[in-house]
Amino acid sequence: MSPTAVNLRSATHSALGQVTFLGAGPGDPGLLTLRAVEALGQADVLVADPQVLDVVVTHARAGVDIPQQAGHDGTSNSTGGRVLEDAANLVMQAARGGKRVVRALSGDPGLDGDAVGEMLACAAEGIVFEVVPGVANAVGVPAYAGVPLRSPDGADVRFVDAATASDRCWTEVGASDATAVVSTTLESVTAAAGELVAAGRKPDTPMTVTVAGTTTRQRTWTATLGTVAQVLKAAKVLPSAEGGQSVVAVVGEHSAAAHRDRLAWFESKPLFGWKVLVPRTKEQAASLSDQLRSYGAVPSEVPTIAVEPPRTPQQMERAVKGLVTGRYEWIAFTSVNAVKAVREKFEEYGLDARAFAGIKVAAVGDQTAKSLIDFGVKPDLVPSGEQSAAGLLEDWPPYDPVFDPIDRVFLPRADIATETLVAGLIELGWEVDDVTAYRTVRASPPPAETREAIKGGGFDAVLFTSSSTVRNLVGIAGKPHNVTVIACIGPATAKTAEEHGLRVDVLSPEPSVTKLAEGLADFGAKRRAAAVEAGEAVTRPSERRPGSRRRRAAT
Repeated sequence: MSPTAVNLRSATHSALGQVTFLGAGPGDPGLLTLRAVEALGQADVLVADPQVLDVVVTHARAGVDIPQQAGHDGTSNSTGGRVLEDAANLVMQAARGGKRVVRALSGDPGLDGDAVGEMLACAAEGIVFEVVPGVANAVGVPAYAGVPLRSPDGADVRFVDAATASDRCWTEVGASDATAVVSTTLESVTAAAGELVAAGRKPDTPMTVTVAGTTTRQRTWTATLGTVAQVLKAAKVLPSAEGGQSVVAVVGEHSAAAHRDRLAWFESKPLFGWKVLVPRTKEQAASLSDQLRSYGAVPSEVPTIAVEPPRTPQQMERAVKGLVTGRYEWIAFTSVNAVKAVREKFEEYGLDARAFAGIKVAAVGDQTAKSLIDFGVKPDLVPSGEQSAAGLLEDWPPYDPVFDPIDRVFLPRADIATETLVAGLIELGWEVDDVTAYRTVRASPPPAETREAIKGGGFDAVLFTSSSTVRNLVGIAGKPHNVTVIACIGPATAKTAEEHGLRVDVLSPEPSVTKLAEGLADFGAKRRAAAVEAGEAVTRPSERRPGSRRRRAAT
């Protein structure tokens, strides 16, 4: 081959992009691998199966192109992008244009026949590709359902895709005593059970059926091959309107179906499936929402306040200049919004985190501390106990004229903040410049769908973190339905809730959002335990509202 030909081939190869075939797992965003998150952050183009788009898109970089795919029936799957051809053509078109493409698939790419065809197409054109494995649906879903596939005696496990299984496959699996993991649909699971019985499995063979596995919509039913149709009918489980709702069924004498009441770790979480309203912005509620998810809840952030600049900025401007000129020994941040306000003022003056040199910095809690660290400032003081103004005062040192060259504290805060911290610092001997850094005003009403859910009992619980969140939520969205569990951070907030006609079910033992979430989880756990002891079905509060059973059966 001539040097010219070699150079031409190299240039052509370098002009092509690359493709990452990425397994997004069965549905739980927490099952994405570290490599998957890294690849998503580098992608120019994201082509995702519709059912996993929400799982992967949060990790994609800003500005990533998400083209719209054509559905199998000729309609389009709306993903916010432009309308183009099917996934394979989208991948090839982007890669030919030199783009870094992530092709995100449900489960694991190696078990997806269509994905293998796309890999072969890349190889045929010399497009570089890689595969990032994911948790396979047939493995991840039973694990979340509390159905381990291996028994202590090490019985065989056979995997069956009911959509492509041949008569020979059913015969072999039916004649064996292996645990069978059958991937099928809600519409076809009874037929799959019939195939196994016809092939030799006993009708009384234990069986579990799981729908929406690894998500907070997961539901699992225990039956046998002979009774599965009746069990699903009694549970009023109807196929989805779109059809093809995926399920994973585990069949076998050696499966753990008989012990599922002790092994169902996911569905037995104290707030499993609860839709919990958090009256904060996503940024403010990040750690609280993560904590709620750890209990199995589905948090929904609805801001009840909006932040605006102070009416007169001169006081804030003088304080920031004083910070730079050495007027203060300490600066105390009592909220993420206070950090944001100071940071914006710094940027206005062309300053950065270096302006904090020589000044001690205090943060009221972990979320505020994280906001400071993101700014490049490591706090010198964060409460060791309660994350509140009172907790901050517990650890704040008294003014000592020998060791403290300056006796003044800069306190940027909201216009409606309480005087607890100011009074406590003065009592410790400090002078305080109490500065309004931002104003809080009532937020705009949430979308009509959210308002209806609040008033109609669509939320299982709401967390109130202050009296103002009670007043503002009722003002912009209406009063929560009486089936909704009301959790309040303290007595003052609870009193405000009761004044608005709300029944307070949970009162946090300490004025802390962490303890408030723990209190709601304890409430949910006791409610679940009482239902189990009484032999009743475990339901969410929203399922107790009038008409909810009828609506749920129709979905």
